[in-house]
Amino acid sequence: MPIREHEETRGLTNAQIQQFIEDGFIRVDQAFPRQLADEGRAILWRDTGCDPSDPKTWTRPVIRLHHYDHEPFRRAVNTPRLYAAFDQLVGQERWRPRKNLGTFPVRFPSADEPGDTGWHIDVSFPGKSGNPKETKDFSNWRVNIVSRDRALLMLFLFSDVGQLDAPTRIRVGSHKDMARYLEPAGELGMSNMMLEDFAADRPEALATGEAGTVYLCHPFLVHAAQKHHGSRPRFVAQSPLALNEPFRLEREDGTYSPVEIAIREALREGTTIK
Repeated sequence: MPIREHEETRGLTNAQIQQFIEDGFIRVDQAFPRQLADEGRAILWRDTGCDPSDPKTWTRPVIRLHHYDHEPFRRAVNTPRLYAAFDQLVGQERWRPRKNLGTFPVRFPSADEPGDTGWHIDVSFPGKSGNPKETKDFSNWRVNIVSRDRALLMLFLFSDVGQLDAPTRIRVGSHKDMARYLEPAGELGMSNMMLEDFAADRPEALATGEAGTVYLCHPFLVHAAQKHHGSRPRFVAQSPLALNEPFRLEREDGTYSPVEIAIREALREGTTIK
């Protein structure tokens, strides 16, 4: 049966936008049709080399799959509902549409540790050396106070994700702590940040939901993977939304996006974290 694309283009409510500014993320239910999630998940299952019906073939705690541009993924990331949300959170004409989805870390029930569960934020640009090897080595990538090249972190749920299914962990409000932490580094930004105890007093939320849910996160939000304790493999894409023009913390016309407002409020609220 053919997909009927979401005709619904209603935007985020004022309460949702305020939640994004304060907490650093919002959950958008039914951001793309479940049928697209089902079609995309079938492609991902094929590429894992595992049998969906035979847990004996699920021999690794995580398998990373990269940059899928098949039709279900293209359509999932380009729905009218998401476009409306991008405009509201980032600003009209300030972001670039995606043609694919980023990395899928497919997580399986396993007694083994996945080895990638540290708290972190996603870096967004390479260092200044000009060395091509550095561009490919993400250990040298950086993030700065204006989130160069990254508008949002997005989590696309292509399977139902419950509390036991390795949902992404989120430190609520940690984007404000991170803004104060990054400010002294200016445009150069920082890399190789040790964040295991960063904002540890912040409450923790779990990115759960039905297939078709998308979490839209501030680029400074501290988050982490976790071990899978359930029975159903988890399929979630971790995708950045790119900027069409840089964020600015000083605008003469005052047309600040919610991403910029959150950074500005954080810098006003407290002193720089050492």
